[in-house]
Amino acid sequence: MATAAPIFAFAVRDVIELILLAFALIVQGVALVHAITQRSDGFTAIGTLPKGGWVAILAVCLVLTLLGFGPISLFGLIGIAAGLIYLLDVRVGLRDLSDGRGSW
Repeated sequence: MATAAPIFAFAVRDVIELILLAFALIVQGVALVHAITQRSDGFTAIGTLPKGGWVAILAVCLVLTLLGFGPISLFGLIGIAAGLIYLLDVRVGLRDLSDGRGSW
């Protein structure tokens, strides 16, 4: 009975890592596709990195996450952070720039 606890703990850890991996791949993939489909002059208009810089950062992070570093590694955490920064800051700025209505 003493060996059941470590097996359960490893199973729970594996499920949590799988959920985090799915989250990381979705966030990074959506951010990368959005960055690729935007106009390049919009990035300079909102005062952020150029389009090529964002595409390179997001693509490298996505590839490193897919290569098996995983979402809990340093590269995975940087990739999640880069994807979230893009989606929560840059995408909103690009949307406001194209709509002209503001974020509210």
